[in-house]
Amino acid sequence: MRPGERAGAVNQYLDALDAAAKLRTERDLTRTAEADQLDGVRIDLAGNDYLGLRRHPAVLEGARRALDEAGGGAGASRLVTGTHAVHTTLEAELAAHMGHESALVFSTGYHANLSAMTVLGTADTLVVSDAHNHASLIDGMRLAKARVAVTPHLDVDAVRRALAERTEPRAVIVVESIFSVLGDAADLPALLALAVEHDALLVVDEAHGLGVAGKGGEGLVRAGGLLDGEGADRVVVTVTLSKSLASQGGAVLGPRSLREHLLNTARPFIFDTGLAPASAGAALGALRHLVAHPELPGRTLAAAAAIADALGVEPSAGAVLSKPMPSPAEALAAVDAARAQGLRIGCFRPPSTPDGISRLRVTATAGLTDAELDDARRILGAVASTFEGAQ
Repeated sequence: MRPGERAGAVNQYLDALDAAAKLRTERDLTRTAEADQLDGVRIDLAGNDYLGLRRHPAVLEGARRALDEAGGGAGASRLVTGTHAVHTTLEAELAAHMGHESALVFSTGYHANLSAMTVLGTADTLVVSDAHNHASLIDGMRLAKARVAVTPHLDVDAVRRALAERTEPRAVIVVESIFSVLGDAADLPALLALAVEHDALLVVDEAHGLGVAGKGGEGLVRAGGLLDGEGADRVVVTVTLSKSLASQGGAVLGPRSLREHLLNTARPFIFDTGLAPASAGAALGALRHLVAHPELPGRTLAAAAAIADALGVEPSAGAVLSKPMPSPAEALAAVDAARAQGLRIGCFRPPSTPDGISRLRVTATAGLTDAELDDARRILGAVASTFEGAQ
């Protein structure tokens, strides 16, 4: 029997999985989750460590302190014995930094978005969702009981029409502040004005805004003044702790009444073990370092602008740059070409892209030295010119 062949009776389920795997291979869409040894990599621009803090002493010390105080895991659900001092401290300081009354920390950013959508998306609610929203938001909407209207990307007029035509008494507008694929920003002031006009909530995923947008990395919501005037009480923010805060976990921020409602009704919170204390401590260490060093977001954005120039694309509103490629195969070839020169970059391929276009994915970080940035620009420029036919 050849390797990979199965003995015995036909198994239609495994046969279907094999057929799906074969089709992915034919389309250059196969993914792997293996340990990356980073052999020969000198510069890493493939991750989400936007501030370059993942190995910073402040982050490692925060993790060690929480590990010593609370142990390796939270020990239980947050509602049983799984809430530790590091959780409540992180929630208070994150809320203060981002300008909200309260925050509730989850074990992942995915769970934060699932919780926000399922709790707010009740049966008497219309959810108006941007077509490029993250999978975690979309999955939350699918689990919710609300009717969902998907509007074209960044189309404020389409959002207005959906709200005006709704029959439900409640409505929620859902966007990312800075979108994860194209790196473009939502018109948050215009969307908040619609929320006020139509008695709706505005949910903003700041996964790519926290630590990057605003003078101190407070995110696009606070930097844009949405929390300073009319409608501030209509704004709900979700974040991940795995990007600028160099750890793991997520949070939902907003009025205290929302925190209490999530704590009592959000199934991904109630039935999940609390965020590991070391992860909470690492995020807290990163947050405190960011507050003490407000120049970090500017360094990230400056690096992003330089990388955009090398790639020949428009600058991003955040740290993620993407360059369209003719096909998944050519995207992978470009990644390999950069790696051969010591630069690690990533790529987006369907079904991860909202528009079905494969792209190179390059992320800027404040941790780059001037020499590393110059080297990265040189390599990216050469790789980009090789695929000049990209659309």
